[in-house]
Amino acid sequence: MGDPARGAGRTGASHAMTVNEAVIALLRPKPDLSQLAGEPADVLAAARAAVDAPAGLGTIASYATEVALPATGTWANPGRGGAQADIVVTAPEDGVPLLFVEIDNCSESAQILAGKIDKYMRFGQRKVKDVDGRERPMWRTRWWVPDGRHGDQPYPPLLLVFNRIGPRNPNTVIAQLAELTQRHWQGHDYDGDFHMYDGKLPIVVTDMKQLKEHGPAGAVFRRFGRPHNQTLIEAIGNPRREAYDARKQAEYAARQREHKEELRRIAAQHRAER
Repeated sequence: MGDPARGAGRTGASHAMTVNEAVIALLRPKPDLSQLAGEPADVLAAARAAVDAPAGLGTIASYATEVALPATGTWANPGRGGAQADIVVTAPEDGVPLLFVEIDNCSESAQILAGKIDKYMRFGQRKVKDVDGRERPMWRTRWWVPDGRHGDQPYPPLLLVFNRIGPRNPNTVIAQLAELTQRHWQGHDYDGDFHMYDGKLPIVVTDMKQLKEHGPAGAVFRRFGRPHNQTLIEAIGNPRREAYDARKQAEYAARQREHKEELRRIAAQHRAER
């Protein structure tokens, strides 16, 4: 954990404590039942429920907090205008190569949050020379993420977790925020089949209570621009594009099989004629 969050945590600061809660809710560590012999029945029941629940994302090593995302300067000495992610998750083995997480205790306005999202966009757009001398997005010089499809390469997704302890109504803030940041997240329609998000920032929101109860596998995540809640993997991905590609691949394979069958039929007819 980064120094600011660790220091704040020792003094009981609410934001740092919420960051810790979000890490645990996403990680969903499993208790070792063999170490709980002799514990009360309610403790054992809770532990068994945690073991049986869907797994979380990655391991504790998959999480970092208070990570600077410089729009200017360097990783070691970030300049002005950059973002600072409350949490960065890197769990490619669980389908989440890179995820930025921002925590709000319902104390900030939609305008302030929109300003933070502007900073995430500036960071996503920034390019630097890598060690091989080639220019790449700065975030790709630190983290591995699949290249994606040509013409459909979004920036790393941002998850906003709203913890209802502050005075603001998160539903009102989310609606305003979606409108204020529409240019950053809105995709381009592809023949009515799916949307492409080249150069866009996927923004996903959820509620801390729902996140703690259901974890990443629960359908408690709403991506801006989509009408229904999804699991985290679905929300940060593009399921309609995946379904479209799978359908087109199946159609292509069927045509190939038909073509081969036709060639075999023609060859058999020629043999019969000879």
